[in-house]
Amino acid sequence: MDTHAAPPPHDVDVPAPPRWSIGLLPALLVVSAAPLFFYVRLEWPPARWIGIATIAAGLLLAHLWRDRLTAERRAAGVDDSRFPRPPSLLRDLSLVALGLLIVSTTALKAGLSDLDMVRFTVVLGSAVAVPYLVSRFVYRDRAIGFPWRGGSRWSRLQKAWLVAALVLGWLLLPTYFITTGVYLNWPHVTTTDLMVRLGIGVSAVGIWDELFFVCTCFALLRRHFPFPAANLLQAVVFASFLWELGYQAWGPAFTFPFALVQAAIFVRTRSLGYVVCVHLLFDLVVWGVMVHAHNPGLLDAFFLVSP
Repeated sequence: MDTHAAPPPHDVDVPAPPRWSIGLLPALLVVSAAPLFFYVRLEWPPARWIGIATIAAGLLLAHLWRDRLTAERRAAGVDDSRFPRPPSLLRDLSLVALGLLIVSTTALKAGLSDLDMVRFTVVLGSAVAVPYLVSRFVYRDRAIGFPWRGGSRWSRLQKAWLVAALVLGWLLLPTYFITTGVYLNWPHVTTTDLMVRLGIGVSAVGIWDELFFVCTCFALLRRHFPFPAANLLQAVVFASFLWELGYQAWGPAFTFPFALVQAAIFVRTRSLGYVVCVHLLFDLVVWGVMVHAHNPGLLDAFFLVSP
């Protein structure tokens, strides 16, 4: 994939979108499919069809309002000249919708069998690759990019945040997983093979999170909306996905802010590599807590909370 295909979603590089846009309504309709797909559907399966309907309604509105949206950007003085093609809300929302629809084709309950790992790889990989390829070769607008490095060395603050992220994860995650019992949403890992598989799976999904939620959903939305609006919208998608994955009970109380912070860090650093490192440090703690919770006594010395 072309790591320099699109300007990173940074205030310096992306033309400032209008502070208020009628495009928020179709965007909200498309994004609202995420809680329907990954939360409501768990208790009421027909919710998936309602999610598909909200996506269709959002795309239809974006199409019907395309001239108004273009005029709105011009009136706000937005300069789209640096893009290969002027941003289109319809095209960009269709890419977000495509990813959501692909992810919604499978159950997200964690599994560690060979079939489960292949299923997750194919579905989640397609949810990133297909929108990228459509943008690159069908729309030819290079709307999605994966800037691995931000162009400068990590600052002391960035290095300090890596340590802080690890400490915060160590303080928060054991209490969350063990006191709520949500660790039982993951397979019972009691052998070395299963522990290794769990580590691979948790890390792979963590990397995918940043590819899809930040580099795809957030970056696409950021082309049309101010940072706060784009960030809130992508955080809704992120928290909804993690709910079905197993982060339930009061999980959204930290998954939602985590999504907001990760996008803010990406805007600040313009480095996918850095936000992936932050995420993987949290995932290291997640893996340790899972092993600890499923094997009482094995890692008690490392955590403040025990099952």
